[in-house]
Amino acid sequence: MVSDQTSPDAPAGPPFDPSDETPATGTGGDAAPDETGEPEQEDAAGQDDVEHTEATTSAEPADDPDSAEDPEAPDDPEDPAVVDEAQNDDAELAEDAEPAETAETAETTDSEEAVEPGEHVEDHAEDEPEEHAEEEHAEDVEPATAPSLEAATPAPEPEAPSPKPPVSPKPPVAPSDATQLDTSDTTWWRNAIFYQIYPRSFSDANGDGVGDLVGVISRLGYLELLGVDAIWLSPIMCSPMADHGYDVSDPRDIDPVFGSIALFDNLIAEAHARDIRVTMDLVPNHTSDQHEWFRAALAAGPGSPERARYIFRDGRGEGGDEPPNNWLSVFGGPAWHRVTEADGSPGQWYMHIFAPEQPDLNWENPEVFDDLEKTLRFWLDRGVDGFRIDVAHGMAKPEDLPDMDLDATRLLENNDDDPRFNNYAVHAIHRKIRRVMDDYPGAANVGEIWVEDNERFAEYLRPDELHLGFNFRLAKAEFTAESVRAAIENSLEAVLSVNGVPTWTLSNHDVDREVSRYTPDTTDPDGADPEVALADGILAARAMALVELALPGSIFIYNGAELGLPNADLPDEALQDPVWERSGHTERGRDNCRVPIPWEGTEPPYGFSAAADTWLPMPDSWAPFTVETQLEDAGSTLSLYRRAIELRYTRKEFTGSTVEWYGAPDGCLAFRRSEGHLICALNTTDQPVELPPGTVLLSSYPLTDGLLPARSAAWLV
Repeated sequence: MVSDQTSPDAPAGPPFDPSDETPATGTGGDAAPDETGEPEQEDAAGQDDVEHTEATTSAEPADDPDSAEDPEAPDDPEDPAVVDEAQNDDAELAEDAEPAETAETAETTDSEEAVEPGEHVEDHAEDEPEEHAEEEHAEDVEPATAPSLEAATPAPEPEAPSPKPPVSPKPPVAPSDATQLDTSDTTWWRNAIFYQIYPRSFSDANGDGVGDLVGVISRLGYLELLGVDAIWLSPIMCSPMADHGYDVSDPRDIDPVFGSIALFDNLIAEAHARDIRVTMDLVPNHTSDQHEWFRAALAAGPGSPERARYIFRDGRGEGGDEPPNNWLSVFGGPAWHRVTEADGSPGQWYMHIFAPEQPDLNWENPEVFDDLEKTLRFWLDRGVDGFRIDVAHGMAKPEDLPDMDLDATRLLENNDDDPRFNNYAVHAIHRKIRRVMDDYPGAANVGEIWVEDNERFAEYLRPDELHLGFNFRLAKAEFTAESVRAAIENSLEAVLSVNGVPTWTLSNHDVDREVSRYTPDTTDPDGADPEVALADGILAARAMALVELALPGSIFIYNGAELGLPNADLPDEALQDPVWERSGHTERGRDNCRVPIPWEGTEPPYGFSAAADTWLPMPDSWAPFTVETQLEDAGSTLSLYRRAIELRYTRKEFTGSTVEWYGAPDGCLAFRRSEGHLICALNTTDQPVELPPGTVLLSSYPLTDGLLPARSAAWLV
């Protein structure tokens, strides 16, 4: 799927120069350069040999950790899966759900029995995946003109993982017996790799075209192989699905479309047995309009305690026919909806910053936090390792509800002057949440914070508030050296004042996939050929993956990013995002980055489901992106991610909370970790360039005569 757009004979650009500049203030580290400005070099002796991934090279498939269980497991209609009766009871837990490995399945006599945890994985470093056979590309370069790269020698093959014991049924973990994965480790989140699972699109075990918890359980072996620390589940709580789970009707139960509480307990036990933590989405800003509280509010009428749990207001204008203020919904249209009272008369208006089916809660009412605390403890008592807090900069609203600047906002966006978000009273809410979290050692939360100002952003990361805050600057950066460097510098600066931990992500369920963002425009008459443009987008995404994984802090990988998936082109009739309807069909919404994951095979649904019709249609062109195909290709994007994650955990060079910057040619950048001295170089141009001094550890695309190719990145030590 990746084409080399760089000719071996293309002229090289000017070299990276460590002496061009000193470390940037605010992001400098403990290890200072010498008097010439050149960073001190580590002795490369004994370091790993040059690694690379080559998209055009196919190798023998790597041994899978679960392959000894039954790599070619036949269909067995007599072997029932652990599926809640709400999932149609006849759902078959596909034993071949994972290409090149057998899904962990469970037998049960009824839907409330759970799977026994598999073999515990003690440490990432001890579970190194077997390397694919591949050529090494390292060239000796004259020291006078370019840095010297040591010639590569093949690395020894690691031992194959030992087989796991067979799975046997056991009762679900009782909440009183469940704990977080490791209650003695209260800082794991400071350098963790989170893997976001959008459950509807991850894996469907019961064949209804929608992903579910049994599907997630069946793929835990894949996530173990990938090497992630934790999974983050987008909403799985009970919901009418007006916004695919972000409209919660019961925050203390699992929606039947995904499974049951028993299955969720099983998921936690299975994940913990594989040394994987489980975090889940929490939606405290609003509820569903089907929540029992909101139904009671509609029935109770104006001025009632039931309505005081939400933001109801009388309208403006004659007869109250106009909304209380001019606020817009993030999804389009007004942020207010007028109700019809019990007597049939037009009544009050309620606030919904998102869809009308998502009424905002009134966080000035103490009942609201009391109920949230029940929700927090309900899941933490079951062993959940933390939460991703949706709209963490929301919840608190200004008392006077002033009008907003309608010219300064767009759909799905907000700015720092937007009165709908980032009001100071929100910090008192986060302090209350943190006090609950502190009762559960080993648990952590991360907030979705769309705040640009660094000082305001840092306020959310004070020691008594959030553990982590999503910073989206890298996901919003263009694929240029200037934009990427600015995003890195700003993100590090944002947490510096509170000694916080930076977070990095390139995509999520609300953001276009990185491959599509980096793909050159093909709509212009003089634009690139679509296939060439897509290949360039994949090259850039692979390079940015190395940039992201080289940085200090915590990493968030959206499911499918490790496969190099682009956005999917969906027909209008397939769109389900509420933004599509609320915008009057002017904004297509976020469905194109939420299409189900391709696992195996050559045509839709690619092993995602037994159903031909999945909840969002899958492209006919995705066969090269399947997990099955990429596990067998040493040069695939998946292989690149696996190797990069392994190195991040096993190499001493990935230490230091800040970075130091090298001088670099136009269109390039290079930084060094402040303590371990890992160097990361990025070339965003269409020409190869010389590398900084050091020995290449890994490159996103094979070197060209010892040069860093176009749209590529490399790690050096």
